[in-house]
Amino acid sequence: MYLLPKKLHFFCFITFSTFMVVACKDKKQEAATKDRQKSAGPAVVDIIVAAPQSISNIVEANGTVVANEYVELRPEVTGRLIYLNVPEGKFVNKGTVIARINDADLQAQIAKSKVQLDLAEKTVDRYKQLLAVNGLNQSDYDVALNQMNGYKADIAYYQALIDKTVIKAPFSGIVGLRQVSPGAYVSSTNIIATIQQLDKIKIDFTLPENYNTIIKMGGTVRVKVDENEQSDLKATIIAIEPQVTAATRNLKVRTVLQNGKPNPGAFVKVYINAGTDKKAIMVPTNCIIPDDKNKQLVLVKNGHASFVNIETGDREASNVEITKGVNPGDSVVVTGVLFARPKSPVHVRSVKTLDQLVATQ
Repeated sequence: MYLLPKKLHFFCFITFSTFMVVACKDKKQEAATKDRQKSAGPAVVDIIVAAPQSISNIVEANGTVVANEYVELRPEVTGRLIYLNVPEGKFVNKGTVIARINDADLQAQIAKSKVQLDLAEKTVDRYKQLLAVNGLNQSDYDVALNQMNGYKADIAYYQALIDKTVIKAPFSGIVGLRQVSPGAYVSSTNIIATIQQLDKIKIDFTLPENYNTIIKMGGTVRVKVDENEQSDLKATIIAIEPQVTAATRNLKVRTVLQNGKPNPGAFVKVYINAGTDKKAIMVPTNCIIPDDKNKQLVLVKNGHASFVNIETGDREASNVEITKGVNPGDSVVVTGVLFARPKSPVHVRSVKTLDQLVATQ
């Protein structure tokens, strides 16, 4: 018969004793937890009775105010500014000269070409008379004529460059802030100022592609520029981007504001009527339990909590539509959701309505 060493025998005894103590302690803690649960009683909750009700079928979208016309005034050629007329924040008419770039070298080139052209024209006239009496070859006349036309082309080319040194307002509008100073050396990368046409304001907004059926050319949408304003503005749909944005699957829509003068670039809310109102079961958003895979609600059935998976639809400010998982007449827990446990008893304190819950938020 094999005997354990004394030290190992003592270690096994200590280990067994420790295990018994821990096991006894776990049983005591489990019994204490059950006692506390029994003493605490059922969870106290408030419920609403699920029932179909009319909801407003209004789609809300974020929009951006856009000027009717907008352009950045940039020089087409490189040079030094010799004239600058930027009336910041003022209205200017189409064709108003905003800036000029030094064109002395181009003017000199035109003057030189004009002198050469004058001589070439006289030569062509003499050669033409000689050609009429067979005193000159046709080829010599053609060379002189070609040289004269070349000088004309040079003058037209230099005149086009001179025209590019003058920056004019492309349309009537409001000039923005000046970005350069007189005498500055500028190129096409420099912005002299901006000009915007504000007599007609556009609003661009995006919608998910599944709402394309509610967008109609010539249709009207409501626009709220400021949350503090009581009345909404109206805008008319004038264009719809034919291609859906691949990254977001959104549809871009452009409208024209019929009245009001919001600043371009401002954020606005756009409201589109998606048709007649519909009936749906609505519950408060904060009573839904999110999960990694599903969304759940707590129902009261036979005095016990029942957790059910749901699917949601349209959303309002505080409520959400339940499209699957809840039937009319079900008791939905709206307060005390965190204290309810699956199949555990619950005590219904009161039956609320959605209007009462919205008023208390």
